[in-house]
Amino acid sequence: MALKYIVCEKPGKFALLEKDEPDTKAGEVLVKIKKVGICGTDLHAYAGNQAFFSYPRILGHELAAEVLEVGDDNHGIAVGDKVVVMPYLSCGKCVACRQGKTNCCSCIQVLGVHTDGGMQEMVSLPADILIPAPALTLEQMAIVEPLSIGDHAIRRAQLRPGETIVVIGCGPIGLGIMKLGQLAGACVIAVDVNDQRLEYAKARIGVDITVNASEDAVATVEELTNGDFATAVFDATGHKGALESGINYMAHGGRYVLVGLSKADLVFNHPTIHAKETTLMCSRNATMQDFKHVISVLETGGFPVDSFVTHRVQYTEMIDRFDSWVDPGTGVIKAMVDF
Repeated sequence: MALKYIVCEKPGKFALLEKDEPDTKAGEVLVKIKKVGICGTDLHAYAGNQAFFSYPRILGHELAAEVLEVGDDNHGIAVGDKVVVMPYLSCGKCVACRQGKTNCCSCIQVLGVHTDGGMQEMVSLPADILIPAPALTLEQMAIVEPLSIGDHAIRRAQLRPGETIVVIGCGPIGLGIMKLGQLAGACVIAVDVNDQRLEYAKARIGVDITVNASEDAVATVEELTNGDFATAVFDATGHKGALESGINYMAHGGRYVLVGLSKADLVFNHPTIHAKETTLMCSRNATMQDFKHVISVLETGGFPVDSFVTHRVQYTEMIDRFDSWVDPGTGVIKAMVDF
């Protein structure tokens, strides 16, 4: 049986091809991919500026799937289950995994990045990375992964109710951090250069304050916080300039969480970060704990999925539409591909 798949052969070039049905090994489950969310990683890979990446590669790690076949070691997964895919393949043995930090396993393989992902009709996946989510719609299931990235960042920062935080970047990851930060009890200030995105953050996510980064944003945040600034700042842009300047929004004694990823070297003025006794931390991927928490949030209707998913296409149309998703002017927040 010939199955369709989409591969990014090199920067700027996709191809729709066919291959045989995959073999299912011990401990794996054969699934039918139902929906694939497009994220910044996919856009960066297509543009040729994604770290930890090689070509050709089948993209796709924001996945909703249906179980077709199971083996003996199925971890409670049954045929017909609708499942969220946690796309991080960790070794379970390295120093990070032994501490429960499987999200930064020393030899991690992320579907769609280090190894082939979900832009294919069927794929065999380890049973232990599949999470049944019978109460969610397929679109809700496909956004669990990006929201889990935000959930992990919130947990890394150890937010306390009543804190004021700045989130830089109103893309999908940033919007997730904002909503989950609110649910953790924080007052959220959203910073971006795109007024349309800022308006979405206010109207749909419900953030308290929006600030355009091109309009003396640091002075605005200082005024809004009575000179205190934000006790936690999250960068969700991956832009070198934003990553380096985000510290300017942070209070003395605060935390700066780098969620976005840049391939560039970053430069910080040491007296500036030292004077604030800065806690500088990175937040990478997510854990099973994050996935399960996000699923519970979605089950209660705690996130505006319908407005978040702005573009929907069949996989046969994706190649022709992908270029438009790179342009923020098209209004894209989350594009979703149906298989």
